[in-house]
Formats: sequence, structure tokens, C-alpha cells
Amino acid sequence: MLTVLPKKLFLYRAQKEIRSLLATEGYFSPVISLSHQTQGEVVTKSEIRVDPGVLTRIGEVSIVFRGEIIQADAKYQKRIDQLRAALPLQAGSPFRSSEWEQAKATLLSDLTQEDFAAANIVTSQVTIDPDQARADLFIVIDSGPIFYFGAIQITGLERYDQTLITNLAPFKIGDAYRRDLLHLFQIALQKAPQFNTVSVNISPDTSQHKSIPVQVVLTEAQSQRFAFGGGYSSNNGARGEINYRNHNFLDRAWSLTSMLRLEQKRQTFFAGIDTLPDQNNVNYSLGTSLLMTDIQNLKTDEQKIGITRNYQTQEIQMQFGLNWLRENKKPAGAINQINEALTLDWRWRRQIVDDPLHIRRGDVTEIRIGGGSQQLLSTQDFIRTYARHQSWWPIGSKDVILLRAEIGHTLASSRFGVPQEYLFRAGGIQSIRGYDFKSIGVQEGNAIVGGRAMATGTIEYTRWITHQWGAAAFADIGSAADSWQKMHPFIGYGGGVRWRSPAGPIALDLARSHETGTLRFHFSMAVAF
Repeated sequence: MLTVLPKKLFLYRAQKEIRSLLATEGYFSPVISLSHQTQGEVVTKSEIRVDPGVLTRIGEVSIVFRGEIIQADAKYQKRIDQLRAALPLQAGSPFRSSEWEQAKATLLSDLTQEDFAAANIVTSQVTIDPDQARADLFIVIDSGPIFYFGAIQITGLERYDQTLITNLAPFKIGDAYRRDLLHLFQIALQKAPQFNTVSVNISPDTSQHKSIPVQVVLTEAQSQRFAFGGGYSSNNGARGEINYRNHNFLDRAWSLTSMLRLEQKRQTFFAGIDTLPDQNNVNYSLGTSLLMTDIQNLKTDEQKIGITRNYQTQEIQMQFGLNWLRENKKPAGAINQINEALTLDWRWRRQIVDDPLHIRRGDVTEIRIGGGSQQLLSTQDFIRTYARHQSWWPIGSKDVILLRAEIGHTLASSRFGVPQEYLFRAGGIQSIRGYDFKSIGVQEGNAIVGGRAMATGTIEYTRWITHQWGAAAFADIGSAADSWQKMHPFIGYGGGVRWRSPAGPIALDLARSHETGTLRFHFSMAVAF
């Protein structure tokens, strides 16, 4: 008997647990039978038979609201209707305990998202009628009072003035509470180079709902830093660089940046100062640069200095700048030229994407307009216009299709006297693959120089085989010339490999030039060390 009893106890316990598990899936009237085959007093075989019965379905769903949300205001009545409609458990649907718990959590989260930070579920009840296989759901939820943002309380700030924090807040004291605004505030602070870690939160105390403090807890980063890096691009070849940054320049929390980058086809030195953004998301930049290039038998030496007014939100970037540029243009087999330009430049960029590093859905649009005059320190009258748009669409659960288009035109009587920065060449990554970097343009001597017209486009399909690795097929088309009449299309197409690295996607493409049949690899990768 001592060997039989534990086995029977186990089977009876299993029978009880099966009943509980079926109840969580909506089966409340199962028929469970337990049988044994014995030989003498010893159980030789046990069997549990389960008939789950009829699946219980949802009958009446009742959601009762309390608190300030029920005040006679059309805005809140509309919100109540939206919350009720959004509940995924509707009459006639199968009842499952896990879905019931998830629905309650989602309902509470949606209510506390805006205005009602202290909302809570007072009562939740399920009434089961096993004879009718019906579950009636009942929820009482109290919104509590409407919360309003109060003063920002900062912990961990030592070197900087509090305006560095408060100017980045996307809300003002007295604005109604919204959780997404706290999230945007934290993201803006995390992007600021002055800080290592940032946490933004509130304590939903109903006694302070008219002016709830916003708590910012942070740790400061080192104000000065040297960085070294290296990489390779099929556009400009191997690269090495050194950076120095000071994020508390002149003890004003301004950012001083200097960079020396040496590439096979291009060498760059840059130094610049960025002021802090004000409450209107506006800051100013002052920068100077030296640039030497040797691309497609065209050598250039460029010196540039400029000041820019910057406006930036989560989606929009807008810049308006005044720049002076001097260029020594040296095309092989043609006459050297000195070109100068004092330009007013305007740039507008809008980005709405699901993930800035690994985009599956979204759009990026950019427009630029700039120009100079012979009457104001420029060797040629010109106006440069440029527009670019990229769209990503998800295909199925993993794949992505990309469409890209760009167009540029420089209004001028001649390309001569206009610096290369304000003209156009095509070819290479982010242009027309299958052709060398900036190899499509205007023939001048033995060199390819920029023309006054350009247009390119891309269609690309990426199939993600795993979360990190994918394969792509693409086609590029476009041209650059000195006028629209002289343009003829260059086509490149091929395929490649994609890798989702921690710093963003890395691409290795093999592209074929339709003009010549030449195959070219296009690759871009940068590694900091």
C-alpha cells in the first residue's frame, strides 16, 4: 500500500490542476475521469480522460468610470467612448484569464497616459455562468483628478546652470500632464552630451495634482574627451580620425568640437562651437573647416567659415546660415581656378521613422536652398536648389522596401566661378551604385567636375533572414550634367548583404553598371576605438 498511495495522490492532484488550467482558457465545465488498472493491490496503469466542455464566451462587458473624467465635458466623454471601444474583450469573444488581465492593464495604461496620472482600478469582477458558458465582465475605474505639470526638480547637476535642463522641457508649468512629454524630455536630455544617465519621472500624489513636480535625476559626463576612430568606405577609401570635444566651453555648457579626418580621397579639419538651445529650440553654431579632395582627377583645396541658426524638434530640423567659402579648383588637363562665394543657405529636414537606427517604416525629406552674388564677395551669381526624399515600407513581418529620390539644380549663367559644393556629381553609395564615387558629371580636361543639374533615384528590397542579417536587391538610376538637355540616364543594379550593427545598418553591395557591364563592390563601415 505504501507504494500505491503516492501515485494515486499525484493523479488526483494532476486532475485538480488540469481543471484549473482549463479554467484559465475559458473551459469551466470540464469532465475529467480517472481510471486505474490493477493487478492485486498494485496499480499497473492509470489514465486521465479530459472532456473540456463548452468554451466560455464573453457576455456583457461593463466599464464604470469615476473621478474627474466623468465631468460634463465633451472632450472627456469622447475619451471614455474611445477607452471602451479600445477594450479588446468584446461580447461573443472567447474568455481567457490572461487576456482579461492584459486588457485591464492596457485600459489603465491608456487612461494614465494623459491627464489622469493617478488613475486606478477600484473593482474588477468576472461572473461565470457555467450552464450558459458565459462570462460577464465588470470594471470600476477611478480616474482621480487631472494632473498639471509643476516645477522641475533636478538632482545631480553640479557644473551647469539649471536652464540647460529646463530649456529642453517640451512642456510649461501649468500644462496638463502627458506621459509622452516626459518621455520626450528624457530623450532630449539623454542626447545632450553633458550627461551620462538621465531619469525623468513624477510621483502621482493626488494632493499635488494641480502642480505636480517633475523629478529629473542625472549624472554628468566628463566635460572634455578625446576620441580616435577608423573605418573604410568604398567612396573615400580607408580613414582615420581624431576628435576633441569640450561640452562646457567657457563654462557656459557650449560644445566645442574639433576633428581631423584623413581619408584616401579626402582630408578634413573642422572646428566649431554650438550654443545651448533656448526654450524655443533654437541655438547657434560657428564653424570653420579646411578640406582637400582628390576625386576623379579633380583636386580641390577649400577653406570655409560660417555661422548658422539652428531650430530642432523631434521631427524637424531647420538651419539658416551665412557662409564664406574659398576654393582652389585643380582639374587634371584643364585650367586651375579660384572660386569664392559668400552664401546664404537654408536647409529644412523632416524625419518621421519608427526607429532611427533600423528603419522599417517612415519618411525623411530634405530641402536646401542657397546662393551668392558677384555684388557680395562671390565670383559668380548663382542659386542652388536641392531636394531629397526617402520612404520605407514594411512588407510582411520582416521585409522592407525603400524608395529614394533626389533632384538638384543650380541657377547660374555658367558653372565656372561656382564652387564645387554648390554643383552636382553622382555615383557611389547613396547615389548610383555600379559607378565610382562622383564619377558622373561634366568632363573638364581629364577630370569629372560638378554640373548644374542632377537627379537620381533608388528602389531597394531587403529580406531579413534573421533579426541581424538580411539580403537586398536594388536598382539605381540617375545622372548629373551641366544642363537638363545634356543628361542621359545611368543605371546600376545588383544585390548585397545587410547587418544590423549596434551603430546602425552596414551594407556590402555588388552592383553592375548597365553602361559598361562593370561590377563594383560598395561597402561602408566605421569602427570607433
